[in-house]
Amino acid sequence: MEDNKSFSELLEETNLKPRRFSAGERIDAIIVNITVEWVFIDLGAKSEGYLDKKEFLDENGNLTAKEGDSITAYFVSSRHGEKLFTTKLLSSKSVDDFLLKAFQTQIPLEATVEKEIKGGFSVKVNQNVSGFCPYSQMDIKKIDDVAAYVGKKFEFIVSEYSEKGRNIILSRRPILEKLEKEKITALKNSLQKGMTVSGVVANVQKFGAFVDLGGIQGLLPVSEMGWSRVEDPKVLYAPGDKVEVVIINIDWENNKITLSAKATLPNPWDGFVRKYTEGSLLKGKVTNLTNFGAFVALEDGVEGLLHIAKLARGKKIKHASDAIKAG
Repeated sequence: MEDNKSFSELLEETNLKPRRFSAGERIDAIIVNITVEWVFIDLGAKSEGYLDKKEFLDENGNLTAKEGDSITAYFVSSRHGEKLFTTKLLSSKSVDDFLLKAFQTQIPLEATVEKEIKGGFSVKVNQNVSGFCPYSQMDIKKIDDVAAYVGKKFEFIVSEYSEKGRNIILSRRPILEKLEKEKITALKNSLQKGMTVSGVVANVQKFGAFVDLGGIQGLLPVSEMGWSRVEDPKVLYAPGDKVEVVIINIDWENNKITLSAKATLPNPWDGFVRKYTEGSLLKGKVTNLTNFGAFVALEDGVEGLLHIAKLARGKKIKHASDAIKAG
């Protein structure tokens, strides 16, 4: 009876449900069987995928893989419940067939950035074939140093394949955007209000600093930079600075995260009230003047209000600046 099934039995049933794969999805899998034409891989849930055996033959027709090997493969299509995969190896039938299949299924291929040309980069797919990658498709961030890409091997999507392979446009952008989206999703699942996190200052403005938390930016408002009044955030922070902050608010609906450095520091008020009592005589520095009084810094992070009625020794004034100056 269904109600009498153990937890382990229910778990096993759940694990036995075949996975759904999207075109171009990459997996790491173990080769479980090799036949005359096909190489079979274990997909879990008692299901298998298959690849063309020709992808694993070297120039002399020798098999380069064996049962038990772990390989990286990309999902191509599913027919009658059978799932076809491919590797990035360019020994698949011919380079043209491979590139056309890569274009049709958006499977990533590995290629080397050869040189900079007008509008972007020449990318070598193999000894005889090169494609073009525009600047805007090489990265999701602005490219400042072209030399940092030349000679490097990356994964690309074939975004355009025409004129029987004479026009090949490549792009890294969809791959990077997918990775970025996955990273942000993982961050959204892990970040919580009240957590202390590490970040890197990305930008500093008059109202605060933007802090990169590993793919998502949060705002450190000027009011949360410390217990003392901060007049200029750029005195405290610069882009590239590493900071420890507390997440004090998260609003995923509007993609807003509010941070606090102040929350990582001891509250100076606690020490102040242990040192002083009502009637204590102190010296302080006037920091701000208003129409209701003057704010006086007594210790680092602690300010007191000197009411306007206590400023002019009985005389009626409209603003604290009529009796005292800042500083």
